[in-house]
Amino acid sequence: MREDVLQAIEREKLIAIVRGIESSACLKVAQALYEGGVRLLEITYDQRHPETWELTAQAIGETARTYAGKMLVGAGTVTSEELVELTHAHGGAFCLAPDTNEAVIRRAVELGMVSIPGALTPTEVMTAHRAGADFVKLFPAGDFGPGYMKALRAPVSHVKLLAVGGVNEKNIPDFLAAGAVGVGVGGNLANRAWIEAGEYWKLTEAARAMTEVIRAAVK
Repeated sequence: MREDVLQAIEREKLIAIVRGIESSACLKVAQALYEGGVRLLEITYDQRHPETWELTAQAIGETARTYAGKMLVGAGTVTSEELVELTHAHGGAFCLAPDTNEAVIRRAVELGMVSIPGALTPTEVMTAHRAGADFVKLFPAGDFGPGYMKALRAPVSHVKLLAVGGVNEKNIPDFLAAGAVGVGVGGNLANRAWIEAGEYWKLTEAARAMTEVIRAAVK
């Protein structure tokens, strides 16, 4: 399973990030994104509301079961070992985090999940890598741009980087050209306003546009 997830991330190159929506809407969001070509879905924990974590984990599990063999589902904003274990208990395939927490990285790997911590500097990237991270997400990538990623990769080219934060269909080709093995996209794909309005077709169209951009960029 773990090897399958690693291969899928490098092959698909796009993780859709679902943040700030009701857990009950996750299946509809997943369906809309799947129809647009998304095969990797991140459902994030809300750090302001720990009381919602169990519901989020249940949504991860339900979505993973519903789309078994079609879409891989994992968790985002995993900032503690507790959340790693909760994600694992509900069948999450991978854990993303905004920071580099060595204990979180190690626990995810111990439990057989793919670990994707966040980092910005060469020191953070290497700390994450040495702790066992499978990929490191450059965050917030959009604020620093593809040029920063290219410069960062020069001394750490052996580390697999994802571009996350401020990524859109216009800058995806540049991030991939700069050496990113993939990207994570949130509001520009799983847009909360569209979801709240029930305009799921817009998610499908956005997903289709982004997957087409990625296919063209990696030809």
